[in-house]
Amino acid sequence: MSDLAKRVPDVASLLRALDGTGYLADEPLGTALFLAARMGQPILLEGEPGVGKTEAAKALSDALDTPLLRLQCYEGLTSSEALYEWNYPRQLLAIRLAEARGETLRDADLFSEEYLLARPLLAALDHPGPRPAVLLIDEVDRGDDEFEAFLFELLAESAVTIPELGTRRAQFPPVVVLTSNRTRDLHDALKRRCLYHWIEYPDDDRVAAIIRRRVPAAGERLAAQVAHGVARLRDLDLAKPPGVAEAISWAEALQVLGADSLDGASAAQTAGAVLKYSEDLQTVRAAGFATLAGGDD
Repeated sequence: MSDLAKRVPDVASLLRALDGTGYLADEPLGTALFLAARMGQPILLEGEPGVGKTEAAKALSDALDTPLLRLQCYEGLTSSEALYEWNYPRQLLAIRLAEARGETLRDADLFSEEYLLARPLLAALDHPGPRPAVLLIDEVDRGDDEFEAFLFELLAESAVTIPELGTRRAQFPPVVVLTSNRTRDLHDALKRRCLYHWIEYPDDDRVAAIIRRRVPAAGERLAAQVAHGVARLRDLDLAKPPGVAEAISWAEALQVLGADSLDGASAAQTAGAVLKYSEDLQTVRAAGFATLAGGDD
């Protein structure tokens, strides 16, 4: 039995381990993450911003007691930026030192392991174990088609060729978690390679439980009121409906200000913790901040 299988022999053990990190996953998500870890197959997590996609990968790495290597995708990201690059300043220094000694360096001297800077993708492939690293490819939908094609090849082979050093193949292929906010459609070839899970907004009770975990000083009453208030906000026509991250931030802001309950005044005072657009502030102001707590203006 592998070291990974010993640590998480079944879904229940992984759910307990995730719970121990402070991440409350439901059984469908726990099952999806378990299959990704044990099958060695990438998993694509989609859902609205703020539902906990990135946090799921972080919690998984903690639960498996293995490093998290995160690649934040963005428009224009190239394979070299994600994979590796050469330490040019150090190479230049080596050339100058060699010249001062009257020596000549060969390309093989300069393009060696000593001067290689591993970026997240290569670092994940090179991880020495005993358990695979968790590779988080965050917001993969922000990358372009060329990077997505490169990524598919790398994930399919768990290997990459560095022209100067040869092929590097993962001894412990990483547990790969891709996240997407669906700003664009991903290619079918990449999606076929991955397991898939859509993370829904959690219900009020689960949001309250998450808040109690992350902001224990907030108390049960305030956590429940914030969870309810966030749900009410999602019923409004907002540009950016709040997710779990905003609920936690809101509860923390209220707790720091000494509020033990949510009312219209405290909601208005801390609106910047949960609403991120001026249009959304105006919408909520028109509806009445007290309605977030179930009260009247």
